[in-house]
Amino acid sequence: MEKLKSNLNSRLEKKALPIVILTIFLDVLGVGILMPVLPQLIFRIFEPAGYSYHTSLIILGWLTAIYPLMQFLSTPILGQLSDRYGRKSILGFSLFGTAIGYALFAIGIITKNIPLLFFARAMDGITGGNLSVARAVIADVSPPEKRTKNFGLIGAAFGFGFVMGPYIGARLAAPNVSFFGLLNTPHWFGPAVPFWFTAILSVVNTLLVLFILPETHKHINTKLKMAWTKSIDNIRHAAAHPSLRIIFASEFLFWGGFTFFTTFFQILLIQKLGFKVNNVGDFFAYIGVCIALTQGLLTPRLAKRFTNQQILRVSIPGLGFALFLQTLPHNTTQLLMVAPFIALFNGLTMANISALVSLSADKKIQGEVLGIEASVQALAQAIPAIIAGYIAVLGVSVPVIVGGSVVLAGGLVFNLFYRSAKTPVSDAT
Repeated sequence: MEKLKSNLNSRLEKKALPIVILTIFLDVLGVGILMPVLPQLIFRIFEPAGYSYHTSLIILGWLTAIYPLMQFLSTPILGQLSDRYGRKSILGFSLFGTAIGYALFAIGIITKNIPLLFFARAMDGITGGNLSVARAVIADVSPPEKRTKNFGLIGAAFGFGFVMGPYIGARLAAPNVSFFGLLNTPHWFGPAVPFWFTAILSVVNTLLVLFILPETHKHINTKLKMAWTKSIDNIRHAAAHPSLRIIFASEFLFWGGFTFFTTFFQILLIQKLGFKVNNVGDFFAYIGVCIALTQGLLTPRLAKRFTNQQILRVSIPGLGFALFLQTLPHNTTQLLMVAPFIALFNGLTMANISALVSLSADKKIQGEVLGIEASVQALAQAIPAIIAGYIAVLGVSVPVIVGGSVVLAGGLVFNLFYRSAKTPVSDAT
């Protein structure tokens, strides 16, 4: 009987994992695709609509922020709905909403409809907050001995999506560009094409979820009481415990500073170094590959010699200085020489700060604490994007400098105030 149960669980795991990992990959792919496309909106849509360049920068900041802001609000709610109605139905719903969001954004680009662009990104953010559901599916199907390995696949999907998103977005958005000298991209490629492409992928993923993914939640509770303000409560809880609040404060500043950098750095590349949309995509893909190499090769080796907090005391301020370096290059060669420092310190910080959060909390509240961390990250990516639009009017390098300063502040907070807890936090509320 025990062997039969084990075989059933194994089949469930093999059936569910690929679909869930594809879902996570598509979420990150959509964010990455936007990076090289966003600058085109200023010159193709905002300025032709009569907005000044400075006003266009502010609009771009708000457009970038609406996605993580909606994710911040929706992620805890989708997670609760999946407990109440099942993982499969909520995951299918969210993916279909994502597909519609991408399609509407493509239509917004074609028709130059700015309100539609905002509505589409908001919709995508609301339905794209399905990471909590995807994590729940992995938890449902993973036996204890495989849980760490299976959750590690989330990191791999994130890394691969961050590499492929900007590259695919840049190639699909750039007409008549050589592809390794073998062929040129079609003349009809443009900024709307990447979103049609991702919409189609999302529809395919929706069908896979609806027709292949089994329901993995065996304890559905339709009477479960919903906490609609969970995202706000998560931020309040992040500041409630001395051993966690310093980590979360440092992580908020880390993600916030990095968001200042990613929101407008592509504009700096275009104006200062003469990059075209395909060059922007290549650059962010290059950063993604370097981050993947850091996490795959360097992080495990350093983990054997140093603790998480020892690495973070160097990696967070190191990233701050690395962001300052990005304002110095005057040609592509110089840029490619300093860019790996971002990947090095960013990769080390992401891996070690999440590990430290997990280690600082009791095993009984791991899910709750990781949910709080997700809310901190989402809010940290929304607020700076809004502010960046206003300070970019002072110069496109200003958001990068501010981003470096914010990350340095995060490093300062961690180095001055973090003290390792003797016992893990056992109550996150």
